[in-house]
Amino acid sequence: MSTIKKVVLAYSGGLDSSVIVKWLIETYGCEVITLTGDVGQKEELDGLEEKALATGAAKAYIEDLTEEFVSDFVFPALRANAVYEGTYLLGTSLARPIVAKRQIEIAQKEGADAVCHGATGKGNDQVRFEMTYMALDPSIKIISAWKDENWIFDSRESMIDYAAKHGIPIEQTKEKPYSEDRNLLHISHEGGILEDLWREPSEDMFVMTVSPENAPDRVTYVEIEFEKGNPIAIDGKKMSPAELLDYANGLAGANGVGRRDMVENRFVGMKSRGVYETPGGTMLWAAHRAMETITMDREVMLLRDSLMPKYAQIIYNGFWYSPEREMMQSLIDESQKYVTGTVRLKLYKGNCIPVGVKAPRSLYSEDLATFESDKVYNQKDATGFIRLNALRLKMNAFLEK
Repeated sequence: MSTIKKVVLAYSGGLDSSVIVKWLIETYGCEVITLTGDVGQKEELDGLEEKALATGAAKAYIEDLTEEFVSDFVFPALRANAVYEGTYLLGTSLARPIVAKRQIEIAQKEGADAVCHGATGKGNDQVRFEMTYMALDPSIKIISAWKDENWIFDSRESMIDYAAKHGIPIEQTKEKPYSEDRNLLHISHEGGILEDLWREPSEDMFVMTVSPENAPDRVTYVEIEFEKGNPIAIDGKKMSPAELLDYANGLAGANGVGRRDMVENRFVGMKSRGVYETPGGTMLWAAHRAMETITMDREVMLLRDSLMPKYAQIIYNGFWYSPEREMMQSLIDESQKYVTGTVRLKLYKGNCIPVGVKAPRSLYSEDLATFESDKVYNQKDATGFIRLNALRLKMNAFLEK
């Protein structure tokens, strides 16, 4: 067994992480420091420090990561219009690297020789945590509890029994028939009853959105202002990144915007169903795309869009801290330098429809686009343009004959 003196554990205060604190101490005889990263999960964080210490932790960090999460992780993905497999806006994929990054920072500050997470060995989160650990500190030891050779649990019941035996305070509430994970960008629902692909999610499952059927019968208009690809204000009110996304969630969620039900391809090789609520993100993604239509050059947009699926896959698979993601981010951010202006959206019963756009440096020219008479575009010029582009088609036709 490896010698571990001090470990930093990603800690939520739930059953798994509460048990892992004691398990680490018993198994490795090490000092445990916990990190609870607030990325907007809206869970009660009060009392978690006391709980961690009572469970045996030597020190407990409670960190507000919301502003950094939105500005340094969500907004870069927004600038890329990143969508995984045409549907998923990467809510969990973007949240794991920032927590893992903070773990490494605390490990270095505290002189810890190991980090630990409680993600299972079947999902993507194990990859996202461990890829980040290795990228930021290749010498750090990694304890992946569920894959550790010394792991002694095979069920939730066995963990509850262990907690009772050691006096670990847990809330022994009835387990939900599915798992949830929430942050400022989204909430995900998966597993349990959702593994039946023919079963429609029940309405009481949803948290951030009302059903489109129960959304207001009136239209809600909203104006979103962008600067270099980043949203900076809603309805004329400038806000910090985290404040803006939180406010956007409320607006869009109240109008039934942002529900997605998909079967996705996990990096580890299996297909998995995920039901996602991303109200504010859906609204901002739609507005951003509309903003780009009048501010981005055609070929620049085509090149950026061609890279988007790969960029989204890189993030989904856990390679946020990779040279390829950083290289692509530089290109994407260069494409955004003129994406500045305002978009007006219409929200109505699950729909998010751009209905107005303006920009100080718009590439749209009413003089050029008009069907009325104009003096800036000679329609006869198109004749040669078309003939030159058709030349290869004519050659193919001649050869076929």
